Amino acid sequence: MSAADLLVAAAVALGAGAVNSIAGGGSLILFPTLVALGLGTVPANVTNSVAQWPGYLGGMLGFRREYAGQRGRLVRLGVVSVLGGVAGSVLLLTTPSEAFDVVVPVLVLLASLLLALQPLLTRRLRGREDTAARDPWWLYLALFLATVYGGYFGGALGVILVGVLGTALHRLSLANALKSAFSAVTATVTVVVFGLFGPVAWTVVAVAAPASLVGGFLGARVATRIPATPLRVLIVTFGVAVSVYLFTRI
Repeated sequence: MSAADLLVAAAVALGAGAVNSIAGGGSLILFPTLVALGLGTVPANVTNSVAQWPGYLGGMLGFRREYAGQRGRLVRLGVVSVLGGVAGSVLLLTTPSEAFDVVVPVLVLLASLLLALQPLLTRRLRGREDTAARDPWWLYLALFLATVYGGYFGGALGVILVGVLGTALHRLSLANALKSAFSAVTATVTVVVFGLFGPVAWTVVAVAAPASLVGGFLGARVATRIPATPLRVLIVTFGVAVSVYLFTRI
């Protein structure tokens, strides 16, 4: 790539990092940009995953206050995210992507609808809500499937995670913060697997990764100041737009 191409990749990575922290879906900005700059789809996919890893860490740093008292939950669900990320990364490197390309838009759309319906679900369950209760059993299965997808492609993973966590935990601000943590865990797994076995364009990573880190931190600082209802509307709208985009690529 030329110096101009690398500058474009860095600028887009900065925006993608911010989008990942605020709503999720930054991969859908950086991945097509890398393809347009000349990378094949598989190299663009794995390079995108590695380049955005620092952005997820920046998002975690920006949300650090939200993690108070969540150590046990972070450990339990973090282990699930590791297992899912490993499974998804191995699937990407060993199987064709055509079949999964058909499923991805459906997953994103369902996650967006789930988040839109979350207030209704929360009201129905509020009489049984207990902040000290254990996480529902289905959260572990849903998180595993979401992080399998995250390890495989990752576009709009944040939308899916916020939908699942928001429904399970009844707290959108916490769900949005945990989304960054489990996205970071999944991304860390993909960095290891793709770094060892995938066709990573390391020159692109060298310029895009620092930009993604800055974008992730700045995006997290903005997200913590957005009220729950506008944030929900933003994420749902973004998720529907992402699903439409993915449907057009089938």
